[in-house]
Amino acid sequence: MLKVGLTGSIGSGKSTVASFFRVLGVPVYIADVEAKKFLFNPEVIALIVDLAGEEVLAEDGSIDRRALASRVFSNPEKLQGLNSIIHPRVRKHFLAWADENNHVPYIIQESAIIFESGFYSMFDLIIVVAAPEEERISRVIQRDGFRREEVISRMENQWPEHLKIEKANFLINNSDHDLVIPQVLKIHQDIIHITQTRSAQKWKT
Repeated sequence: MLKVGLTGSIGSGKSTVASFFRVLGVPVYIADVEAKKFLFNPEVIALIVDLAGEEVLAEDGSIDRRALASRVFSNPEKLQGLNSIIHPRVRKHFLAWADENNHVPYIIQESAIIFESGFYSMFDLIIVVAAPEEERISRVIQRDGFRREEVISRMENQWPEHLKIEKANFLINNSDHDLVIPQVLKIHQDIIHITQTRSAQKWKT
């Protein structure tokens, strides 16, 4: 079984692409969804409050994600601290999930920060979803209601798109004028071929 990372800058359309792979029967782990679940863990809540202050707490004692984002994304040290709390837990959970799904040719983790977190080294292949910057900004504003400057602030905490593309094994172009499904189908076929080739080589050795 191969571990495949699916990434791209904010607003690139990673989640849409991930859903297409899921339709093809590929197990997909959405790192952002799983990371948010840890925000309800009492131990994690305590660590985040120590890091960012009680201002990030909602009235019910949970983490107010919007308040947390406003405090950490503009502060590199706090962002690094938050990542050090969340990322190891997500990585451990993903590896356990991967073991549970080792009966398929390949699995996917969809994450915006595969490169930034240093997790890219644990993947056999990387798929990058790319789109023009202005289209990405517009998508996030429409989807999340963020102000333009908020979107740009988050972009500044991610690797530039061209660096991700340089390290990718596969590229999916997802501008408003691209047909994405044929690209996904081609990559799916290519990855299946890779898994079959590797299996054949193992039998020979």
